[in-house]
Amino acid sequence: WDTKPFLIGVEKLSDDSVKESINKKLKHKNVRPTAMRELVLDLLLEQNVALSLSEIEDKFDQADRSTLYRTLKTFEENKVIHSVDDGSGMIKYAVCKDTCSCNPSELHAHFHCVKCKKTYCLTDVPVPEVNLPHGFSIDYVNLVVKGVCVNCRK
Repeated sequence: WDTKPFLIGVEKLSDDSVKESINKKLKHKNVRPTAMRELVLDLLLEQNVALSLSEIEDKFDQADRSTLYRTLKTFEENKVIHSVDDGSGMIKYAVCKDTCSCNPSELHAHFHCVKCKKTYCLTDVPVPEVNLPHGFSIDYVNLVVKGVCVNCRK
């Protein structure tokens, strides 16, 4: 399957070692590599910010929105990526560490810049442990710090 028609601008996955690394990551998370999955993961790995479905869609020329959405959901279900609700009205996605299983104890904070609207993973800032009352259980934790990023401060 030729992946070139899907991309705008820069050709991706030209380096066999990059493709091999991406396929290894997908297989490690029990996700069958396909051309679209390889391209989406390559795009997300290149970013230093979380991206929304719309932002990902803008990077591809002929990719179907529902295909991209299904790819993201497959990645999320298999802990390849995690989603972030940064309060912008759009869920954003970022790549998980290889060892991540997205348990509450492994979660990290995110930083949302109020000027450029970019959301960054703060992987060195763990989400604090929450002691819930008896009978309560945690399904999801979302800690977003808002402010101005270093690029917008310049």
